[in-house]
Amino acid sequence: MDKNIKNIVVLVSGGGTNLQALIDAQSRGEIKGGRISCVISSKADAYALERARKAGIKARVLARKDFGDIRDYSKAMRDTLTEEQADFVVYAGFMTILDEQVCKAFPYRMVNVHPALIPSFCGKGFYGLHVHEAALAKGVKVSGATVHFVTEECDGGPIILQGTVEVANDDTPETLQRRIMENVEWKLLPKAVSLLCEGRITVKDGRAFVDL
Repeated sequence: MDKNIKNIVVLVSGGGTNLQALIDAQSRGEIKGGRISCVISSKADAYALERARKAGIKARVLARKDFGDIRDYSKAMRDTLTEEQADFVVYAGFMTILDEQVCKAFPYRMVNVHPALIPSFCGKGFYGLHVHEAALAKGVKVSGATVHFVTEECDGGPIILQGTVEVANDDTPETLQRRIMENVEWKLLPKAVSLLCEGRITVKDGRAFVDL
């Protein structure tokens, strides 16, 4: 194994469509300088685990329900990521907000994709269809997704990449969610992960600068 190839550990909780986008991008050779070495799920029944196994990727369960509080769970996750020798950690539909123990162990090495244009419609409570419901209620004309670094502040880390879609008059939360996933999330997340592995992202004064 090439020592220069970075280990990417993907955290999941559900169906794993963003994980599949990463797996597909990897199979096409689009993730340069890194490989998905492990997938860790917060739920034992997450279909994302099956996606990992089908792709021949190591799959582990670290169930949130097995831990009394978020501090204990975060410590266990930090230790598991260290054990897996993670160079980078990618949230792909991971529904648990980990505490600062993990962020401090992997500073600017953890990324998430959020289905809105941060700083709009983000933070605690804004996940899944809730994001798109809020965007449509506001009457926004464009929406999209943001890939950002994970820090102690929920959805508050430096922005790496953003992409947009137009909002149609007859959009529902479900149709908008699908359009954003297909046109933005599934393209931007693999691109950002490749940029990370290639060392083409730097952070200065709380801003991420990307060498495209």
